[in-house]
Amino acid sequence: MGNGLLGAFSTSFQLVPASSSWQVLESPNGAGSQGDIISELVIIPATTTPGTVQIRDSSTGTAITIFVGGTISDIKPFVVLLGIRSRVGPWAVNTGASVSVLAVGNFT
Repeated sequence: MGNGLLGAFSTSFQLVPASSSWQVLESPNGAGSQGDIISELVIIPATTTPGTVQIRDSSTGTAITIFVGGTISDIKPFVVLLGIRSRVGPWAVNTGASVSVLAVGNFT
């Protein structure tokens, strides 16, 4: 991986289907935890009117809107670079209708 930031953190990935309610990001062997890192989100719209994508730190964290959704011109997937570490607990992702996410990072 050419980018040092992503190369250091991109050890796990998880697909979050459309219309998922606060899916916890975890590795195949764990349940996610404090200190997990989201290096990037690949936003995958299924229609030209996808829903919102949000993340939050733990089950009680404040929702952070990453993608507002609405009307878009095409349905090409796009990457949102984050490189952020959770402070409280595992990361969780909320997806609206017609939009899924591939979360990449270090999830324990």
